[in-house]
Amino acid sequence: MPTAARLVSAICLAVLAWFLSELVKPLLPEGTAFGSFNYINVVLGVCAGWSIMGRRAGRGFVQGINNGMTGVAVLILWAIATHSTIEMFRLAMRNRYDGPMEAITAIFLIGSEYGLLIMTPLVMGTAVVGALLSGPAADFAAKHWR
Repeated sequence: MPTAARLVSAICLAVLAWFLSELVKPLLPEGTAFGSFNYINVVLGVCAGWSIMGRRAGRGFVQGINNGMTGVAVLILWAIATHSTIEMFRLAMRNRYDGPMEAITAIFLIGSEYGLLIMTPLVMGTAVVGALLSGPAADFAAKHWR
């Protein structure tokens, strides 16, 4: 059911996903074709905000902060999983894997590389600040706009 908290959560995480995408781009290898990188992350931000944060909003300020941290963590995990899968399919179309199990295993290897790549203070600091702002914003929306 649509609520103001779900809408605010979705918007906050979508904006945060865009900013984080822009911060991650310089960390990736030179010559990387980004294509719809930002747009995929924005859609994931909307989905995480709507389904994870929006559903749990309205339980208090501290729970709002926890909710924001959970929503941002889910956003980052979904983004890593999505982009790892996309990269695996790109490599699979070039016949890099001997079978389907090797390709599925590669998703986790690629995801761990991406996870280590984005663990910089700037990216993680921005994610934490975004969580500290978006969680209470969703909580405020849940309490004031019904």
